[in-house]
Amino acid sequence: MLSHRSRPLPRTRLSKPRMRTLLAAAALALGAACTPAHAAGSAYEAEDAALSGGAVVETEHAGYTGSGYVGGFTDANKGSAAVAFDVAVSASGTHDLEVRYANGTGVDMTLSLYVDGSRTRLVLPSPGGWDAWGTVTAPVDLDAGSNDVALRFDAADSGNVNLDSLTVTAVADDDPPAAVQIPGGTEAEDAALSGGARVETEHAGYSGTGYVGGFTDANKGSAAVAFALDAPAAGEYAAELRYANGTGANMTLSLYVGGARTGQLTLPPTGGWASWGTVDTTADLTAGVNDVAFRFDTADSGNVNLDNLTVEATDDDPGTDPGEPGGDGADLPYTEYEAEDAATNATVLGPDRTYRTVASEASGRQAVRLDRTGEYVEFTLTEPANALVLRYSIPDSADGTGLNAPIDVYADGAKLTDLELTSAYSWVYGQYPFPNDPAQGLAHRFFDETRARFDTLPAGTVLRFEKDAASTGAHYDIDLIDTEQVGSPLPKPAGLVDITDHGAVPGDGADDTAAIRSAVAAAQSAGTGVWIGKGRFTITERIQVNGIDVRGAGPWYSVLEGTDGRGGIEPTGGAVTIADLMIDGDVTYRDPDGQITTDTAIEGVFGPGSTVANVWIEHAKVGMWIHNGTDGLTVTGVRVRDTFADGIHLNGGTRDTVVEQSHVRGTGDDALAMWSNGTAVANSSFRDNTVQTPNLANGIAIYGGENNSAVGNLIADTVTASAGIAVSTRFNPVPFSGETLIEGNTLVRTGGLEPNWNSQFGALWIYADTSDITAPVTVRDMVIRDSTYAGVLMSWQRQITNVTFEDVVIDGTGTWGIEIQASGSASFTNVDVTGAASGGLSAAAGFNVVRGEGNSGF
Repeated sequence: MLSHRSRPLPRTRLSKPRMRTLLAAAALALGAACTPAHAAGSAYEAEDAALSGGAVVETEHAGYTGSGYVGGFTDANKGSAAVAFDVAVSASGTHDLEVRYANGTGVDMTLSLYVDGSRTRLVLPSPGGWDAWGTVTAPVDLDAGSNDVALRFDAADSGNVNLDSLTVTAVADDDPPAAVQIPGGTEAEDAALSGGARVETEHAGYSGTGYVGGFTDANKGSAAVAFALDAPAAGEYAAELRYANGTGANMTLSLYVGGARTGQLTLPPTGGWASWGTVDTTADLTAGVNDVAFRFDTADSGNVNLDNLTVEATDDDPGTDPGEPGGDGADLPYTEYEAEDAATNATVLGPDRTYRTVASEASGRQAVRLDRTGEYVEFTLTEPANALVLRYSIPDSADGTGLNAPIDVYADGAKLTDLELTSAYSWVYGQYPFPNDPAQGLAHRFFDETRARFDTLPAGTVLRFEKDAASTGAHYDIDLIDTEQVGSPLPKPAGLVDITDHGAVPGDGADDTAAIRSAVAAAQSAGTGVWIGKGRFTITERIQVNGIDVRGAGPWYSVLEGTDGRGGIEPTGGAVTIADLMIDGDVTYRDPDGQITTDTAIEGVFGPGSTVANVWIEHAKVGMWIHNGTDGLTVTGVRVRDTFADGIHLNGGTRDTVVEQSHVRGTGDDALAMWSNGTAVANSSFRDNTVQTPNLANGIAIYGGENNSAVGNLIADTVTASAGIAVSTRFNPVPFSGETLIEGNTLVRTGGLEPNWNSQFGALWIYADTSDITAPVTVRDMVIRDSTYAGVLMSWQRQITNVTFEDVVIDGTGTWGIEIQASGSASFTNVDVTGAASGGLSAAAGFNVVRGEGNSGF
């Protein structure tokens, strides 16, 4: 999984349709720290509730309250047995639901808890035999008046328990304790406790007046302690948690900051319950009061006691640049899970960087192969999700046109969906431009992606991808999944022209091009824009727009679907906005150079003030190709996947254009490129983007131009003929002028072999090809990790001068830390090289290496 140093991915909190569960099935939004107090509870006997699906009233086992208990939660009634309560409360708010039950199986069993239709899983540990009754407590939000509360033996549950009663208690908040100033410490017993967490004094050695226990299996999924921390400024802070773990094994809790889960904390054994240890972690805090919580989520093992928390800044001045090099990339709306890190009974491929192997094209250079019935890979969700993307590979057909094969997806053991996979958009062969002809051999471009939406799954849900008897693919190579919480469709803005009013029909497969063009003409006459509502609309040609908006309900809802390699949007000038939609192309091969038989998703000229935002592009020739004459375009929040050539390309003459906060993966050429073709690209920037696994060429390439930059990007896993970032005069661009700034970028497992030249490209490649590079190039605050070949390569047989390296970390290279095959000079200050297989520096005779202060390793 890509690592983001200091800027966490944005998380989506659960909204409250009628229930906002405080179980680990959701990411709690904690309020100000406060210790809950409880009013008297209302008891509901299970035998008086509505029973269905085989649930029955029984009296066989003693110890129940009322006139009996409810049994029938047996395997014969799996998927149907249920007890439903009509729970009335006087005021909306948080309530504790205490379930009294018996579980004589000797192991933990589960039922599903539904509150007004919203589900979470309830774990019911065994309190002893069938005459021994225990309780579990689940905090939930209830509305004033009637609420439907049910306990069901779902297909994903283990059932086999008896239910006695339900007690509902309102939770009232006392005055919150004062927030703790940072730097400083606070006792756990003074924090906000919930879900069964409680103050205890049984075991010696604690500080303050006690410690917090209750993180037991009975409270799995609910126990939590929340601290209110007052940060003087935004930044990264170091936290030390004091705890006891007498279990003899590593245990875990989940860390939440501001209601968002940021990770899982491992707490090693301390040697006994009266022996205390500490564990360190970090948290990104905003200026002012922050809620920091430790929770026993369903994916955790819990069973620890917590004593206190100490927090301090990780640097001397939070809120300013901490001075750490490297880039974080884009703030992405999803959580990514690598298959090689998941649970599996199948074969892990790689790690391998050998060109034309499956693993070499996988994120992290590893994937999981399912090639036998019953093999699976399982991912445990750390955040709620109602949508996923699967990156996969299946075999191709003998003629190269592609095979289709389904794979089953399960959530906590219950069938969630079938995903229909295809190789139609993957697998190319032979030499460049890589025709779709298996007879030529030399296969590569193995991976494609698919996506699906479903009802919200809580954090802790186990997603299983399994090759079963109905899975017709010979094998399934699973690279990763991205999961996210997709919001509701966006509403239509006032004044926009709806394409359906001009004859476009979603989902019917008929050509909507003429209808959309008619809507565009009406919108241009009115000076407004067009609305692409929910559904898939088929286009067969590019649609020209000038000076208007093109908007949709969101990229998960509004889709323009290409046909036979054709279809896209062509801006022709003026202030154009393209936002909140998907362009799903139908390109299955790369055009030979000089031939145009397929379309780019978005190609043309944008006038000042133009924006492309929240657009998702798949299976196009190029994601975006920006033409000469574009001035003042902002591209933000774009996803580009599985193109046959570049991801986003700024061509000669583009000016004052920014591409930011975007994600590019699986491209067939440079992921992000500026090519000063005939006219300089000027004053433009790629900033804060994430690039993964371009199949050919570079993560970022700047070919000539004036005053351009690449800042704050994260680039990983380039495959062949590739650098992480290339600053180059290849392809005969207008030579460099002004300063080219390469600042705050992180390159991970980048660089690659160019087999046609038998040349090894570095992670950062400064390449003087068709002209010298003499204008200033500044490389600052860069991290290069695990480079395939050299960390920095400067070549070829031309002049390279005025290059400055400042605050650069090169950590692990396949060959040299710094390799120079050119004449000229460069200065190095605070450059640190470690783990270079061939040595720190190889410089051509006559190249002047100017050494400043703070260098090491070369």
